Amino acid sequence: MNLILSRVVRAVSLCVVAGSLAACGLPRSGPNKSEIYSGSVQKQGNAFVVGVNDRVTRATAVAPGLGFSAGFRNASVLGSDTINPGDTLGLTIYENVDDGLLSNQGVNASVLEEVQVDGAGYIFIPYAGRIRAAGNSPERLRQIITEKLDTQTPDPQVIVRRLAGDGATVSVAGTIAQQGVFPIERPTRTLSSMLAAAGGITISPEIAQVTVIRGGHRGKIWFQDLYVNPGADIALRGGDRILVEEDSRAFTALGATGAQSRVQFETQTLSALEAIAQVGGLSTNLADPKGVFILRDEPSAVANSVLGRSDLQGDQRMVYVLDLTEPNGMFMARDFVIRDGDTVYVTEAPFVQWSKTLGAITGSLTAANSVEQLSTGN
Repeated sequence: MNLILSRVVRAVSLCVVAGSLAACGLPRSGPNKSEIYSGSVQKQGNAFVVGVNDRVTRATAVAPGLGFSAGFRNASVLGSDTINPGDTLGLTIYENVDDGLLSNQGVNASVLEEVQVDGAGYIFIPYAGRIRAAGNSPERLRQIITEKLDTQTPDPQVIVRRLAGDGATVSVAGTIAQQGVFPIERPTRTLSSMLAAAGGITISPEIAQVTVIRGGHRGKIWFQDLYVNPGADIALRGGDRILVEEDSRAFTALGATGAQSRVQFETQTLSALEAIAQVGGLSTNLADPKGVFILRDEPSAVANSVLGRSDLQGDQRMVYVLDLTEPNGMFMARDFVIRDGDTVYVTEAPFVQWSKTLGAITGSLTAANSVEQLSTGN
């Protein structure tokens, strides 16, 4: 009787386990390879599943370039003595008479300190009138004032000094040692020199981006390119805003990897192999090296190139497949470029599901044995 009961309990237990596995499935980190392939367009799904090869690698190796437009690059360096609206000037006027127009009795020189250049670029000098100073050098302004006064007093001698360049300043903000407003002076007339004057950047140069906003225009460049490409070290203009910030690009790692998270880029360009290494590599106990997938929304131009078509319109859902066990699999992963917003998903190896199934059945049988022992009182 006990033997019959034991067999019944075991049979019921196996049925319960099988039913549970069929109805609910085993715990896992995501879809398996066959489920991903079944969602392809070729099988009436909504994503193109493409194996990575040299042609695909070349077609997808596009990344948004950073750089300055011709308007930024072609701007000439400001003269260190060019007067701008907002500048402060100092003037000394010598008159060749004892009782001059501007000087006191017995003094033949008059000093006009802190003459402000107004927003329109003009200054006012008694007896000379309103004179345009902005755009002129101190020497040229001296000549203009001398010509104006020459009809009022004999042989006037004028000295013009640029005291402060408040009108030609730039603001520097972001991940920089010293944020603030800085004047454009002889040592700081270019972007790299201004960043140096602000104390330099405080993040890794590899992921630092520099944005310059000039009126309604803006340009962005990698910090390292300022020193690799001399043409990128643009001349500054008064009112420029400079922002230094860390690269915000990231990818998502899921599945049987060393870590599952959103991961920031650590270099300007990132390959699939580097992305996997950045999250700790494939999990040796779980991962299927034949099932490494990169999911992204691909622009139609790139999707058409990858698929050899010309009829696709708008962004297309693409799933790129890497098989690291193939002879060139590691090379393909090394050459395939990861882009901002990509999802890197690694499937579990088939034996993992078998192990989980066996574990579930073994555990259920152990529970069944316990039930049997309780029923027999042993």
